[in-house]
Amino acid sequence: MYEWSEEQLAIAAVVRRFVDEEIRPHLDDLEHNGVAPFDIMRKMYETFGLKEMAQENFKRQLERKVSGEEPSHASRGGDPSAQLISTIELCRVSPGFVTSLGVSTGLAAGTINKLGTPAQMQRWSLDLMTLDKIGAWAITEPDSGSDALGGMRTRATRDGNEYVLNGQKTWITNGPYADTIVLYAKLDDGSQDEVRNRKVLTFVLDRGMPGLDQAKPMRKMGQHASPTGEVFLRDVRVGRDRLLGETEEPKGGGRESAKDNFVAERAGVAAMSLGIIEECVRLSIDYAKHRTLWNKPIAEFQLIQLKLANMEIARVNVRNMIFAHIERSAAGAVPTLAEASAMKLYSAQAACQVADEAIQIFGGNGYITEYRVEQLSRDARVLRIYAGTDEMQVVAIAKDLLRS
Repeated sequence: MYEWSEEQLAIAAVVRRFVDEEIRPHLDDLEHNGVAPFDIMRKMYETFGLKEMAQENFKRQLERKVSGEEPSHASRGGDPSAQLISTIELCRVSPGFVTSLGVSTGLAAGTINKLGTPAQMQRWSLDLMTLDKIGAWAITEPDSGSDALGGMRTRATRDGNEYVLNGQKTWITNGPYADTIVLYAKLDDGSQDEVRNRKVLTFVLDRGMPGLDQAKPMRKMGQHASPTGEVFLRDVRVGRDRLLGETEEPKGGGRESAKDNFVAERAGVAAMSLGIIEECVRLSIDYAKHRTLWNKPIAEFQLIQLKLANMEIARVNVRNMIFAHIERSAAGAVPTLAEASAMKLYSAQAACQVADEAIQIFGGNGYITEYRVEQLSRDARVLRIYAGTDEMQVVAIAKDLLRS
């Protein structure tokens, strides 16, 4: 694959039109006035029939779960190119919008579909997939970001047929407003096992449960369209029906589930990065053609041309990585941890570098909100932090390579 097909370009055009009509006019509210993006998400689902598609997808996944059939990689999330194209187009304007949407319909619902029983899927997943409810995926803690599984301190203590949850989660996307929270906790069974090595259990919590506190949104550097907050658990009592799989040993559960989500999330960051890069390139070319200095456009200066050339190199490289990922996904190939981490590491760094060069081309205008590259630069920066920092990607790549 070396270019988008006519069908893929048509998808991009339709999504771009929605972005121009329904998201751009509300950017100030999303970025500066604390308005959550959920109503716009639901309108997008209504506009493109995504709710009906989600219902059909849920039905297929439920049937496979009941029959015990293992889902193929290609069957888990539909057409990979359509999803990635939508991500690219949305991220041209609001990467935070994509983060919030992906966590609710992808990480939260996806974890329930993978680990949950059919009853649990019906109880929670369908509403998340259709956006009737908003989901959060709670694994990160104040002292266990990069060491999310080993350093986890949130604990689940057995009490008869129930569990009592205590702990704190932070940097939780959708945390302040989520109706449903997929939460990871270490089993505290009174054994002498080192805490790092204890079982990781996955629970589903509902907003308003006694002892569950969802704090107000944090004030962040970027991605303001994605509400982020802390979740506190003080003696939250849950039955086994809220333990995904209703067993402490679910197939693919706990640690394996979290790691699988990391792989999917890291591949998705490349598409987010491409959206930011393409928008920065577009804005910078237009600005360089029209901004004059010493009676000629700054596009005629070689230093500006060098910046544009390096931005284009990054755009082509990230796009080609995505093309390769689409082809492999369509063939049912799952990226290795090293491949997903390499995509994430390179693309996130490229997005930050391109956005920074865009600000430099715009000069003082790039430092104010009206010219948009300021927002894109702020939004890009977290791509090098969430889903695993740059440093952790290097570790993941090296370990995976040395294992072979």
